Amino acid sequence: MGVLINGAWTDQDLPQERAPNGEFKRIESVFRDRVSADGASGFKAEAGRYHLYVAHGCPWAHRTLIYRVLKGLEDVISVSYSIPGLREQGWTFVDDPRYPDCTPDTVNGCRYMHQVYTLSSPDYTGKVTVPVLWDKQTRRIVNNESSEIIRMLDSEFADITGSKDLLYPPELREAIDGLNDLIYRTVNNGVYRCGFASSQAAYDAAYDGLFATLDQLEDRLSRQRYLLGNRLTEADWRLFPTLVRFDVAYFSLFRCNRNRISDFPNLSNYTRDLYSVPGIAGTVTPRYYVENYWSNQRINPSGIIPRGTPADFTAPHDRARFA
Repeated sequence: MGVLINGAWTDQDLPQERAPNGEFKRIESVFRDRVSADGASGFKAEAGRYHLYVAHGCPWAHRTLIYRVLKGLEDVISVSYSIPGLREQGWTFVDDPRYPDCTPDTVNGCRYMHQVYTLSSPDYTGKVTVPVLWDKQTRRIVNNESSEIIRMLDSEFADITGSKDLLYPPELREAIDGLNDLIYRTVNNGVYRCGFASSQAAYDAAYDGLFATLDQLEDRLSRQRYLLGNRLTEADWRLFPTLVRFDVAYFSLFRCNRNRISDFPNLSNYTRDLYSVPGIAGTVTPRYYVENYWSNQRINPSGIIPRGTPADFTAPHDRARFA
């Protein structure tokens, strides 16, 4: 995927992400400032001030696109979309007629995501990831941690949009945090721990943890519409990007092949239920997921991209039975 070393791009991976036992260990994001409604953080929530850099293929970036829609921020926060596929210099922003919904960087004029990072921090060393929340006023990266960006979008722009219903409400935060922790470790990041494992033992542990949690979620969703009852919360929207990528990439390429999501009656109906929420379908691009994941020559050395896209989220769901 490539990294920056003292501001210079190099086509290699970070050795810190590979443990001696063969386990994939994701490193922490670096830019962790915060937008606040009152500006006390140094970054005031203002319409037109902030810009998102994303890629359709990235599940972490997908979270921010979901929140941008749900919180009515389409006219408040602008976006640049990388074209799908892992390129020689990482996430790439260009006009390409094959991907008309992937828009170039109109804010900084950067062709590559790593140029945005060095624009903000010239000597940066580390991974070049999306999403990135950029401040047009100070011309720097505010944050590149998706879990923190979505909470800013959830609450800090409410005076601008009028969207007051929180997806991370105070009375449910302990329950949401508990689910988030389990789902991140075993599902969101668990599929990567399967796909990027370099030993059988590390893969087996990740695989077992992944399907133990999916079985648990399948059972939970047999009794209630959403993860925490009949109310959509942050926990649902953090799980959803992994579910819509599972059958087209993780099941086969990442060797998560005990079951597809479509084999789980409750999880598959739940996925279609969330997909049907107004605005969400426009954030889901299964063909891009195929192109993006299968272009990773580290786990698909031939570089051959499958022609099929085995995903359909438009069929009716049965979740209204819990209303």
